Amino acid sequence: MTPVPSHAVRTAAVAPAGGGRRPVPPPLRSLAQGLAGAVVGAASARAAYAVLTLPERACAPAGTGAQGATGTAPGDPRAEGTAGAPGADVPSAWLRRNFRGRVVTLQEGPALASGVCAASLLVPGPAPRVRAASALAAAGAAAFGAYDDLSGNGQARGLRGHLAALARGEVTTGLVKMVGIGATGVAAASLLRRGPVDTLVDGALIAAGANLVNLFDLRPGRAAKFALLAAAPALASPAAPLLGPVVGACSALLPDELAERSMLGDAGANALGAALGAAAVAQAPRPVRLALFGAVAALTLASEVTSFSRVIDRVPALRRLDQWGRSPVRRTAAGGAEDDGRAGAPGEGRPVGRCA
Repeated sequence: MTPVPSHAVRTAAVAPAGGGRRPVPPPLRSLAQGLAGAVVGAASARAAYAVLTLPERACAPAGTGAQGATGTAPGDPRAEGTAGAPGADVPSAWLRRNFRGRVVTLQEGPALASGVCAASLLVPGPAPRVRAASALAAAGAAAFGAYDDLSGNGQARGLRGHLAALARGEVTTGLVKMVGIGATGVAAASLLRRGPVDTLVDGALIAAGANLVNLFDLRPGRAAKFALLAAAPALASPAAPLLGPVVGACSALLPDELAERSMLGDAGANALGAALGAAAVAQAPRPVRLALFGAVAALTLASEVTSFSRVIDRVPALRRLDQWGRSPVRRTAAGGAEDDGRAGAPGEGRPVGRCA
């Protein structure tokens, strides 16, 4: 018998089974799946946005649109309060005034949620129940957020405000939204088939994430930038297939929001936060999920006693990131932003009207 050279034995020991190609490393596979989800999410969100804003564009008189009803150029003082959304001069239940007083469309929120849900269901990689959990979390948050967008009056703000209203016997739309998102969060978590304690904790993390992102949605692009910063670094992790849809949908609609043609509203911001929470719930081990829930809860409680806008405005790096891509904010004599309150926040202004 002819002896086999030792180098041939070593080569055979490291060759892939069956003589095929080496398997793709898990980080690269996750990255590819995440990028696929981003592409689907971006395409779906843009398509949904085009369809949802079609009635507003159809009702707008010729010559209006991104430059507003006055026909003035962006930045002209005469355009303040009118520039922005497609058909900004046409009353609609989905039109609001943003913090600067410009009329924008809320349809970005449902469009973004549609993109995230579609991509979550179609992205390669996750098990069917994981896809369903992510889509259910985002869809439920978007639905209850849209309810608050269209029916809320903005008189009660924050957890403390809603609980104070409940103590007076008043059930606010914000409280209904919180309970509804909590219920859909638990329903989404139950699809992962864990124990009852894990299911409750996971549902709470999804709901808390939805609320946290909504707290950042006080300036154009802020909530979307927060979501991108949270999701993009993890595109090579096992959670990438569920985070890719968030990255793609945000990136596709962010330019319109920065140009102050649209805003996320509660529907979009809540959907973003719920999708981020669902990704963490599906892939992170229990200690990480508990740590994330603690961090999100701490930030939520901090928002009850301080303004995120004031904190961001006082930190130069955060202020530059917050203002990147959008029109400069006028400064007050005291050196602060022109408006640090909740006035004009998504879902809290009254509808401009209805398109006849």
